[in-house]
Amino acid sequence: RTRHMLELSAHAEPVFLTFRDDPEIIARIETDMNQRPIFHFVAPDGVTHTGWRVEDPGFYVDAMKRTECLYIADGHHRSAGAARAAHECAASNPDHDGSEEYNRFLAVLFPAGELNILAYNRVVRGLDGFDRETLLQQLGQVGDLSPTTDPTPPGPGSFCIYMGPGDGGGWHLLTLAADSIDADDPIGSLDVSLLQDRILAPLLGIEDPRTDPRIDFVGGIRGTEELQRRVDSGDGDLAVSMHPTSIEQLLEVSDAGKIMPPKSTWFEPKLRSGLFIHSFQPTLACKG
Repeated sequence: RTRHMLELSAHAEPVFLTFRDDPEIIARIETDMNQRPIFHFVAPDGVTHTGWRVEDPGFYVDAMKRTECLYIADGHHRSAGAARAAHECAASNPDHDGSEEYNRFLAVLFPAGELNILAYNRVVRGLDGFDRETLLQQLGQVGDLSPTTDPTPPGPGSFCIYMGPGDGGGWHLLTLAADSIDADDPIGSLDVSLLQDRILAPLLGIEDPRTDPRIDFVGGIRGTEELQRRVDSGDGDLAVSMHPTSIEQLLEVSDAGKIMPPKSTWFEPKLRSGLFIHSFQPTLACKG
């Protein structure tokens, strides 16, 4: 990403930021959205994009000055790449003074209450030596396990697990005991952590989901039908339908100074890449 930014001399994808709801800011946004838009179109993925020109940007500048925190919802690699690109440009610019455009990157801000987080589901290849019956017995010791026809978990602390058609197959609902979850632990209480700590690592031998080739991640926008298709086609042996992480959980993790586990959130809709571009002029040494 860093090399891409330097070669283009531009940031073409905004970092997705959020902030805790501020009624005054939200009211002003709604007012500005009553004006005639400068563009309006439906992208190939079906998402409608509408943009307005803000006539009084000073209000938002002042509002952001009093906003205590901005949180990266999506775009950690983009922001890290932008920081590295800026560092390279600064190091090769003997006249660097901090005012250059390469010191800034493109971002889009959404009030937290307007974000839509979908589940980030899992597909696993190989049952680590278990047959279905034995694995179901092991899962039954982790929590309350029962067959279900609904592939969507009813709430946090529960998972829907699919192991294909036939004996012992189909969907199963696994619900963890509420008193076994430490609600004061912002990381350990996340469903993605509970799944990793109680099932993926101890039962299926997946110690690091970042690097283990046996696990794939499927965005919730693709639905549970995609999970079932992957297993039925032989592209996986087990799929897990997750309950979405809440925006409040994400903010609590950040407030605690911690980092979300990998593939914890899937945000929809996403601002289309290239819709806004922030260009900068790096030094020749930086670009070459």
